[in-house]
Amino acid sequence: MPIKSEFKAKKSIDGTRECTKHAATQNVSLSHLKKLPPIDIEFNDLTYTIPYGRKGSKVILRGVCGQFRSGELTTILGPSGAGKSTLLNILAAYKLTGVTGQVSTNGQLRDVESFKKMSCYIMQEDLIQPRLTVFEAMQFAVDLKLGHISKATKLTAIEEILDILRLTRAKDTISERLSGGEKKRLSIALELVNNPPVIFLDEPTSGLDETSAAQCIELLERLARLGRTVICSIHTPSARIFAKFDHVYVVANGQCVYRNTVQNLVPFLQQVGLECPKHYNPADFVIDVSAGEYGPEWITRMMNFVDTEMPIVPVSRSTASNLPEKTLKVSWYDQFVVLSRRMFLQLYRNRSYMYLKIGLHIFLGFIIGGLFLDVGNDGTKTLFNFGFCFACLIIFLYVPMLPVLMQFPAEVQLIKREYFNMWYDLSPYYCAFTVVNLPAQIFVSSIYLSMVYVITGQPMELFRCTMFFSICFLCMFIAESMALAIATMLNIVNGTFVGPAITVPLMLVAVQGLGEMQDLPFYRKLIMYLSYIRYGLEGLITALYGFNREQLYCPPTEIFCEYSAPRLLLQIMQMEHVVFWVDFLALIIILILLKILTYYLLRQRLRPNKTFQALHLIGRLIKNRFNIDN
Repeated sequence: MPIKSEFKAKKSIDGTRECTKHAATQNVSLSHLKKLPPIDIEFNDLTYTIPYGRKGSKVILRGVCGQFRSGELTTILGPSGAGKSTLLNILAAYKLTGVTGQVSTNGQLRDVESFKKMSCYIMQEDLIQPRLTVFEAMQFAVDLKLGHISKATKLTAIEEILDILRLTRAKDTISERLSGGEKKRLSIALELVNNPPVIFLDEPTSGLDETSAAQCIELLERLARLGRTVICSIHTPSARIFAKFDHVYVVANGQCVYRNTVQNLVPFLQQVGLECPKHYNPADFVIDVSAGEYGPEWITRMMNFVDTEMPIVPVSRSTASNLPEKTLKVSWYDQFVVLSRRMFLQLYRNRSYMYLKIGLHIFLGFIIGGLFLDVGNDGTKTLFNFGFCFACLIIFLYVPMLPVLMQFPAEVQLIKREYFNMWYDLSPYYCAFTVVNLPAQIFVSSIYLSMVYVITGQPMELFRCTMFFSICFLCMFIAESMALAIATMLNIVNGTFVGPAITVPLMLVAVQGLGEMQDLPFYRKLIMYLSYIRYGLEGLITALYGFNREQLYCPPTEIFCEYSAPRLLLQIMQMEHVVFWVDFLALIIILILLKILTYYLLRQRLRPNKTFQALHLIGRLIKNRFNIDN
């Protein structure tokens, strides 16, 4: 049969699905939610441009058009750099800036926010919450997505999804111990709990062996048979995997060179004038052609043939009105509770890290305590006690900061995936993250402070001890907030460089004027009080030596005991008129401002406004220019 008549026969079917291809899958369904209407995706004249060095811009997609129907498993093929991942990102609404053209769902122009609630995007990297079993991860996903339904219904949903994705045997396995195929299936299972009618996957077989990859595609095929629109990009599928797809969309140089069924690919190539060799994988052959291995003229011929012989049939208006209703949103409080439970469980499971932190603080307690042994009530060692206060601030600067700089960038990637797929809002997550970390941080810090306060012989007065501890806690939380703000915007390498580099000027400007008899100029005072360490230093010294503390003890063996009077030390340090509660309030204000800044930066990382988009664009231009110049 000529290829043209085959395409006409395809059109006359008008959306008929091959539901009998795997009859066994018809008995599999998700009963925990009502069946959602099917969604067909159509896109027209999609163009995507990025800035590129001195050339000004680079076109990634060049007016591509296509249609992906429900009940079909679709793959986007193409050589590296052809634009297949970019097309998938645009269709999933993950990438919106720099895009022109239209994307429609069931014949209606797509509303991005509503579409995100109806779809999920499973990215190439398997980003799964650590230290949770498969069943626990599914429980938290169900609680965050399904809201107020009965516990029995939730358990039924979990069991059905685990059974469909063949994860029942691994339900009690910690996520870190899962195989590559199991992690991929768990990533899919987590997004199925709210029964999305549209599923996007970027390179779902990447990193899997042939058997695991084939099993993954079989599972996607089963999901498509249940009425979903399943779209995935594949780099180089084997012949076995390629035969399982219903629809193929091939991209070359940002243009569409084929959009039809797998069975029609070889006849299409013959009609164009290309003969696929026998015993040769058609997917490999069309990718080679799209890469220009047989000459660039074949790409042009295929593109022209697609435009003339494979027109897109618009979705009927009767289908257009059947868009799914918006799902009920879980309340802010319920999101906060579920996220807090998940974080507490992960923290409890990460006991080795907690033991390491406890051991580190005990070790530092002995080291700092030994260096400043019994200096707290000795009038001859008052200046050494000042060094002890400064050392405590340094401890609570680096110890809370460095772990955050090393860990939180990976957490941001997890947040991006869950936030994009509408698991929760950012504010309950941020509040839960803040609250869950409080007890552990206060506990390990109290161990260190209790040790050094006693070993260094500080005054055993409750109000002084409370003030000393509270200032150290505030400085610790400020350092942690600084690290979170840095780690939100930078990766691990850049963050571990920028974080410590910022702390150096903070320490230097904080000790200005110490020991000087004349007052500092206004501009130096202004710079000095820009450092939170200055407020912490004044607070600690005032807590230990202020509030009319009695004369310090001077050993009989010492002839000269200059700083036995606490007031004299305050005068030398220019802290005689310092008010403790002013420093305490200043630290609280700094902490609140840093918390707000971190939340704002995290929100911009997840959903940047025009200002941050412009800054990102400028950064890319500078980076491209730098790379070209070098």
